[in-house]
Amino acid sequence: MSPRFRAGGQVAIAGYAHSQVRRHAGRPLGALAVEAARAAIADAGLELRDIDGFVTAPLFPTSGAHTAEDGVSTVSADWLAGALGAAPRYTAGFQGVGQLPGAVALAVGAIAGGAADCVLLHRALHNPAGHYHGSARHEVGGLQQWTVPQGFFGPLPMIALPYNEYLQRYGADHESMASVVVEARKNGARIPWSYWYQRPLTAMEYLASPMVNDPVRRLDCDIPVDGVAAFVLTSAERARDLPHRPVHVAGFASSPPPPPRLPLHWPLDDIMAGGAETARRLWEHAGVGPGEVDLPQVYDGFSPFVWFWLESLGHCPAGEAHRFVQDGGIDSDAPGALPVLSGGGAIGGGRMHGVPQMLECYLQLAGRAGPRQRAGAEVAVACQSSPHYGGAVVYTAQPW
Repeated sequence: MSPRFRAGGQVAIAGYAHSQVRRHAGRPLGALAVEAARAAIADAGLELRDIDGFVTAPLFPTSGAHTAEDGVSTVSADWLAGALGAAPRYTAGFQGVGQLPGAVALAVGAIAGGAADCVLLHRALHNPAGHYHGSARHEVGGLQQWTVPQGFFGPLPMIALPYNEYLQRYGADHESMASVVVEARKNGARIPWSYWYQRPLTAMEYLASPMVNDPVRRLDCDIPVDGVAAFVLTSAERARDLPHRPVHVAGFASSPPPPPRLPLHWPLDDIMAGGAETARRLWEHAGVGPGEVDLPQVYDGFSPFVWFWLESLGHCPAGEAHRFVQDGGIDSDAPGALPVLSGGGAIGGGRMHGVPQMLECYLQLAGRAGPRQRAGAEVAVACQSSPHYGGAVVYTAQPW
C-alpha cells in the first residue's frame, strides 16, 4: 500500500471575509457570496486573476419543500466563479459527510496536487421564507414512511433521541446544558458579524425558553440565517509572502459511514462510536493528540453536540462532559479552561455550518482576533456536524 497523503502544513489560509449574518438578507445569496469572495481575495493581498480554484460545500440544509436555486438559495463553486468573471483551472463542490472539512480537503488536495495555486473556499447559507422544515407533502415513500407519520421527521427528533439517552444514562440536566448555550451566546455577542451581536443570554432565559421536541428547547438550536464566509488558501510557501500570518492545515478527517438505521435514527452509542473513529482518523492524519490542542472549536448546531464532541475528541471521559461544562470547563474567560465556543459557534452566531469554528481557528492562530485574541495558541481544531456524521480539521500557526 502506498503511503497516504498528509497535509503537514503544505497549504495555508491566507485571508478571509465574512458577510453580516441576518435572518433574511433582503438580497440573493449570490450577491452576498460575490461580495464576500472579492473581500477575501483583497484581504489575502491578491487579485481575482490569482484565483485559479473555487471550492465549496453547497448543501442547502433544509428538509422542507424549498427549491434549491443556484445563486439564490445555494451558491455552487461554478456559479461563483462565473459571477466573478474568473477563469479557474479547478472547481469542485463537496457532497458527503462533513461538509466544510470535506471542502477544506478538496482545496488542500487541489493545491498540493498542482491542480490550482490559489483556491477560494466559500460557504453560503440561506434561510428560506416560511417554516424552515415545512413541507406540503401528504405522502412519504421509502424508509421514511415508517417514521414520518409518527412525527419522527427533520432534525429535532433526530437530536432529541440521543440527547435524551445522554440525560438518562449519565444523570445530566438542563442546568448543565444552560452552561453550553450561555457560553456560546456570550461569545457570539462579542462578534460584530454575528446574528446575536450584543445580545448575550442568561441561564434563566435559556431555561424559560419553550420546549420544541422534548428534551430539546428552542435555544438548544442554532438560528437559520442568510450569510456567507470565504477563505483564500494557497501554498504555505506563497502564503509567507502575503500580508497576513498564514494558518496551516495540518490534517483533517471525515466520519465513517454510520450504521444503517431508519432515517434520522441516531442512537447515542452510534454517535460516540463514530466520533471515536473520527477523532482517531484526525489525530493520525494531523500527527497531534488532544493534549496538544490549544483551541478546540466544537460544533454546536444543536447544543448536545458540544458534550458529544468533548468526549469524542478525548477532552472528557464518557459521560463526564456535562459536569465538565457545568464546572466552568469551557468558560473562555477562565484561565486554564478549554475555549471550545470562543468563536460563538452556531448557537452564538447563526447557522453557518462550521464556519464559526473554522473562522475562530484562523483568526486566533493568525493573531487577528482583536480584543478576543488569546495568547499562545498554536494548534486548533475546527469540528463540523455530529461527531459520527461530520468531520474536523487541525490548523497550526506553524508548518507541522
